[in-house]
Amino acid sequence: MSTTYLKNRFLLQFPSFIAKRIRHNEAGSFSATVSRIGVASIAISVAVGIIAFAVLLGFKQTIQQKIFLFGAHINVNAFSQGNTYEEGPLPLKNPVSDILPALPEVKRWQAVAHKSGILKTPEEIKGVILKGVGKDYDWDTFKQNLVEGKLITRSDSSSIKYGYSSQILISRKIASQMRLKTGDDVIMYSLQNPPRPRKLTIAGIYETEMEEFDNNLILGDIGLVQRLNGWGADSVGTYEIYLKDFRDLDAVTGKLRRELPPGLYLQKVTSLFPQIFDWLILLDRNTAVFLTLILFVACFNMISILLVMIMERTPLIGLLKTLGSPNRQIRMVFFQVGLDLVRRGLVIGNVGGLLLCWLQYQFKLIPLDPVNYYMDTVPIVFDWGIFAMVNLVTVVITALILLIPTLIITRIQPIKALLFKK
Repeated sequence: MSTTYLKNRFLLQFPSFIAKRIRHNEAGSFSATVSRIGVASIAISVAVGIIAFAVLLGFKQTIQQKIFLFGAHINVNAFSQGNTYEEGPLPLKNPVSDILPALPEVKRWQAVAHKSGILKTPEEIKGVILKGVGKDYDWDTFKQNLVEGKLITRSDSSSIKYGYSSQILISRKIASQMRLKTGDDVIMYSLQNPPRPRKLTIAGIYETEMEEFDNNLILGDIGLVQRLNGWGADSVGTYEIYLKDFRDLDAVTGKLRRELPPGLYLQKVTSLFPQIFDWLILLDRNTAVFLTLILFVACFNMISILLVMIMERTPLIGLLKTLGSPNRQIRMVFFQVGLDLVRRGLVIGNVGGLLLCWLQYQFKLIPLDPVNYYMDTVPIVFDWGIFAMVNLVTVVITALILLIPTLIITRIQPIKALLFKK
């Protein structure tokens, strides 16, 4: 090996060697205490970041799943006058059904129809909205909200009357208010002139914990709504469109508006439930501000800690300068000491944050009030990409911040440093 190669290798490994010696000699010194504080601050920042994003994503995913259970990403129906719950007939074969297969962003779509009505028992009455669904309805997604009974089926001939099923699904809240249970019969009067009563059987009870749905929405056969409205089997009320990626909502909405004829009305789910989506946006902002403050405190602590370590080793800095070490090399020594603190903090923070998330995910330790939060426990979503981003941002920002206190090394004079007393 040439002398130049050995020299360059020594210059590269020298900062790591000195940094390692500093870390080993920390025990019992004041800098050891502040080092632990630095590791703890980084660990807390990372753990809080992981927990915050896991909870935030859990909130968003849970609430969106509940909304999308009854409110599609995009609704398309015909213009109608009067009662907003009454829809104009939309042919099953129409421009919408021709356009949707050509849109790669669209995951699926289904035809439904709505009808206003009143449920009546001998003791109680309640206004409801009957949502009629067909064979294309996504029952697999709905199953997770079914708490009693079974889904609507057309296989049982005893439940079929006049070509449609008489079975319905009601919410637990409606069942409690009306004192109903699965298997009971109830009379529904449709809001039209003259009212048309129908005897319906409760097949199951669902619960979403969202008042927008649980207060008045019931599910039934689309054939029942078609019969009540005097429509044929080839007429529906609304096309519900679901996208592969919710982030494509505005782009797909724009495409559909340009393609659809004037007689059709298009509405995004964010317009149907603006208060909920505004709340989710507010959660994003609050989380960003909270994490920024936590990271700011951690970086400030790292600056203070590194300054303490530099001041405690001022004689060492003077000796290194006397032996000919350049400022850049000495700064790299303390920079690596700081990065080691960050590394240890990342390990502890990731383990602690993920462990707490796992405990909440498995055992539901922290409950919530469903009236205010639409769920009964704090939700957790493990998004490893987001967790990796939290670690990367922490490393990058703290690494840049660590360069600031090392600048003081350039102002230390070797003679004064050798005579420096702690």
